[in-house]
Amino acid sequence: MNTRKPPAALYLGIDTGGTYTDAVLWSEATGVVAKAKALTTRHDLAVGIGGAVDAVIAAAAIDPASVKLVSMSTTLATNALVEGQGGRVALVMIGFGQADLDRDGLRTALGNDPVVFCAGGHDVHANPRPLDLAPLEEALPELAAGVSGFAVCAYFATRNPAHEVGARELIRGRTGLPVTASHELTSQLGGPRRALTTLLNARLIAMIDRLVAATEGFLDRRGIRAPLMVVRGDGALVSAAFARARPIETILSGPAASLVGARHMTGLDDALVSDIGGTTTDVAVLDRGRPRLDPEGATVGGFRTMVEAVAMRTFGLGGDSEVGLEDGGLKPRLTLGPRRLVPLALAAMQHGEAVTAVLERQLRAANAGRMDGRLAVRTGMPERLAAGLTPAEARLYEQIGAVPAAIDTLLSSTAQNATLTRLVSRGLVHVAGFTPSDAAHVLGRQSNWDAGAARLGAQLFARRRDGRGQAIAESPEEIAARVLEAVTRRSAEVILETAFAEDGLEGAETVAHALVQRGLDGRRSIARVSVALDRPVVGLGASAPLHYAGLGPLVGNRCVVPVDTDVANALGAVVGQVRVAAEATVSQPKEGLFRLASGETVRDFLDEDEAMQAAEADVRRMAAERAVAAGADAAEIEVTREFKTATVEGQRSFIEARVVAVAAGRPRVAA
Repeated sequence: MNTRKPPAALYLGIDTGGTYTDAVLWSEATGVVAKAKALTTRHDLAVGIGGAVDAVIAAAAIDPASVKLVSMSTTLATNALVEGQGGRVALVMIGFGQADLDRDGLRTALGNDPVVFCAGGHDVHANPRPLDLAPLEEALPELAAGVSGFAVCAYFATRNPAHEVGARELIRGRTGLPVTASHELTSQLGGPRRALTTLLNARLIAMIDRLVAATEGFLDRRGIRAPLMVVRGDGALVSAAFARARPIETILSGPAASLVGARHMTGLDDALVSDIGGTTTDVAVLDRGRPRLDPEGATVGGFRTMVEAVAMRTFGLGGDSEVGLEDGGLKPRLTLGPRRLVPLALAAMQHGEAVTAVLERQLRAANAGRMDGRLAVRTGMPERLAAGLTPAEARLYEQIGAVPAAIDTLLSSTAQNATLTRLVSRGLVHVAGFTPSDAAHVLGRQSNWDAGAARLGAQLFARRRDGRGQAIAESPEEIAARVLEAVTRRSAEVILETAFAEDGLEGAETVAHALVQRGLDGRRSIARVSVALDRPVVGLGASAPLHYAGLGPLVGNRCVVPVDTDVANALGAVVGQVRVAAEATVSQPKEGLFRLASGETVRDFLDEDEAMQAAEADVRRMAAERAVAAGADAAEIEVTREFKTATVEGQRSFIEARVVAVAAGRPRVAA
């Protein structure tokens, strides 16, 4: 047994990804002390967290009580938005109409979830309109039985949140369910996008709550009495309680932590960082040692939110991406993602004969079937989260059990494909199928799961037909090699797409251009084209050494894959700072009247200086309180003021002022 003396203060970093949960023990004196991995168990996150933490503590041979801080990053919220998952939520719109749902992708994000419209809201100067919550009161009994939470957004609530507060208290009093009000998340104007951000936050609350509860429960059982922190999307740390109320801020948590980890491991100030996981690839830019932040708010799963986060582009590309075949064409291309499947190799490791028997039966058939190599299994979510299923969804859900079943026996019509997709989107069902992870097992480049099942899946996929009626590959090895090549090629495309977008171009269109594609192909031609980045790529993720081995020539620069790349997120989680902000606005609704909106209060002053001093006092107090709630130890506060003024006949005229306080400091550690 390893009996080396541990450092005096150890920090435990945890990253809960879509496929693996990573753990790392780190100290300021010696760096990485030990690292470990375990499979993420979505139905009970404590199992995966416990496996990784127990393994890393055993590897370091330490007393768990020597851990003084626990910090966690997670891709669960990001993955949920990319895959369209999350709880069923009721959206309450106060002062808005149906037409507002068509702005900023709100109607698309809402999907089939219920929405209630109420009269009310405020104007830009915080003056109220008549409020009528009767439609909400009438709908609450039915909604309470069919949703997991509520999102409330009122017109100009960032200037006066009184109507949101009233609706929030009514819902909490009548239902006891979680409620997110838009003013709690952002001070930005733009109602529909604020409503979208609030809706997504409400959907994620149950998921992040389960993650935090599972982690806290496990740490307590192991005797680890240390503060628990969570990484936000901008790379800052906040307390677990803070993250529970504002889970939307953890979108891009894992990628943000990976940027911190990449900088720490490589020392590179300028780089493109590409983190490939099981479900997604996340690409961002390091400039002069700091990650670029997105001033417009994070975009994930096609939705532009109001969450300040790393300027990260997230693509549905990973080791567990669905491998498909392009429709039509004599020689159809392979497609990857964006949906994540449970790799056949993993499903067979967990369920054995139940998986391999299905694959062998399908291989014995004379002809390839459209559903070959596909199985469905329940995720293990609590039954109460299956509320609100349609009759068709409920019938199919009843047929699917805890053991994977062949989809070709579950579905009796093509229309049921959409029903199955909705169950997957609700997080109730997983689909198992052929993935790049299976391809890696076929070629012996990955060996942690069932390689036999991976080979059966590759055989089934290889005998699919092209436009000429010929099998698309002659052997499982051939199709596996093509899949891995496709992952590397697609990885180069998403990295270049990010670079072009950062340069002000339309990233996806530019990469798809024939000249860029010719440069990537490296074809010999009269007019030769090459594409090159101005900085190296840092490749992160457990599969980065595999998928990024041939990346350099495609992007025209070197690719650096650090030694501890497999735990970059977990490492990045323990080296950051707590950082929170508070904001107030001062407006002039009429000459000589200065209206201060801060937090959930609105006050009037007759003097500009007095209003500004009150605003600064408010934001300092709010920032200090939020820093304590976020887990900071002795935070430092900086205040900035921004004025909007006009000059009329040589005289300065006050229009509006914005006062922002930022509190930052290291997290508290256990005594």
